[in-house]
This record gives sequence, C-alpha cells and structure tokens, in this order.
Amino acid sequence: MGLGSDMYRQQILDHYKNPRNYGELEDPTFTHVGENPMCGDEIRMDVKLDGTVDDDDATIERVAFSGDGCAISQASASMLSKELQGMTLGELLEMDRDDIIDMLGVDISPMRVKCAVLAEKVAQDGAEIERGELEVDKTTTED
Repeated sequence: MGLGSDMYRQQILDHYKNPRNYGELEDPTFTHVGENPMCGDEIRMDVKLDGTVDDDDATIERVAFSGDGCAISQASASMLSKELQGMTLGELLEMDRDDIIDMLGVDISPMRVKCAVLAEKVAQDGAEIERGELEVDKTTTED
C-alpha cells in the first residue's frame, strides 16, 4: 500500500473523529437499527425520501446516523450518509459490499468487512421493512 492508501486512512480517521450527519432526523421516512455483535458496533440510520418508499426512483433527501462502534463502522456510516444523499432508493437497494469497500478506499480484512457494511445493511433493511418486504426488529451482520 502506497501513499494513496495513507490518504484514505486519514479520511477514515477524519470521518470517525468528525462524523458527518451524526444525529437523528426529525421526520424520517424510515428509521432502522442494527448491530455487529462480533465487534460491538451499533448503528441507527434515519432516511428521508422525497417520495414514497415504494418508488425506486424516490430521491434520498437526507440521511442521519447515530450509534457507537469501531472506527471502520462509524467512518463507513458517516461516509455513506454523505454518499446516499441525492441517490435514488433503487440505487441504495442495489449497493453491495464492494461499493462500500470502494468508498472506504482501503483493503479491509474479512473480519472488518462486517463493520464496514453495517450502515449499508441497516439502511437497506430499513427500506425493505418499510415496504413490507422484510420483517426483523434489528439488522445483524451475523445473518
């Protein structure tokens, strides 16, 4: 890993120490929580759409997150909260682990991938729960 990966490490530390969009939205379209029991990470994601949750073309207006956990999970949630704003709900639902790893910009060990993708899974599951397509109280990366 060269100089570029050092820049991404600094970016991860910056998002961990100074999280963007941290907190809760007043009137979210949906809210969901999740955890990574192996690491102790917990994330709550609030998402506000400009349309209905049944419309894949609805634009994500605002995202906020709260929780606690390791630097990777919290930085990933912060970075994702910025990335999702302006995307469509369909684009959120199509995201996968590779999108998150690319967003972070560093190689992640297999054990840390669950930390990195927690916020993504929480946001996706929240949308599917609101649509009536999924029935869980809490997302977990152990599934």
